[in-house]
Amino acid sequence: MKFLRDTWLVFARQMQLMLRQPVWLIVGVVQPLFYLLLFAPLLKPALGVRTNAEAYELFVPGLLVLLAMFGSLFTGFGLIAELRAGVIERSRVTPVSRLALLVGRSLRDVVSLLFQAALIVVVAVGFGLDVGVLDVLGAFALMAVISLMLSAFSYAISLKLRSEDALAPLLNTISQPLLLTAGILLPLTFAPTWLKRVADWNPFSWATDGVRALFAGDPGADSVWQAAVVIGGLTLVTVVWASRAFARGVR
Repeated sequence: MKFLRDTWLVFARQMQLMLRQPVWLIVGVVQPLFYLLLFAPLLKPALGVRTNAEAYELFVPGLLVLLAMFGSLFTGFGLIAELRAGVIERSRVTPVSRLALLVGRSLRDVVSLLFQAALIVVVAVGFGLDVGVLDVLGAFALMAVISLMLSAFSYAISLKLRSEDALAPLLNTISQPLLLTAGILLPLTFAPTWLKRVADWNPFSWATDGVRALFAGDPGADSVWQAAVVIGGLTLVTVVWASRAFARGVR
């Protein structure tokens, strides 16, 4: 019960700070909107599909995974700023659960992501996307787990590095190959065999396939439960590791 209360207190505080300075919330959705408005119209002739709805059905799920990845992986920069300002230092003398300090921040990132994702889907529906509400909610649940995993990872790495100059190149080095082998912008059905084999080791490739199956109205597809198992397992491992890093870093 104490953990839940502490998590809520941290989450509420982080939400207040985000709403006071919503710049990151706005910036985080601008790039996906550019992709949606400027890149997606090219997909109908490029993919050889008959309608805009089919093109958006393939593209929007990948765009949402992209949003979940980049919207959560770089959250550690905010923690470094708090470290420099002494916020984390002052947390050491409070009775707040160290795990709650991590989970409360990560849940703030999840809520931010889901707001941005909902905006993307609403705009895409206006351009011809046709998707069921329950399928969208299933995709959002998977994205929330991705966000929880990557934000926890980002916070743990930030506690270890404590420097934006070290964090930025590390995260870029990690994110670029994950992005390029996940089939986010274009399905990997167009890729050569060797690239498909590489993608088999990328958990976000599984996530993209699962979200695409949901947007196609097939929640019973194997790719959906496979994505849930892969991402869920990695999230559990990451949160446990990050919570230990937080406990050591804030004591």
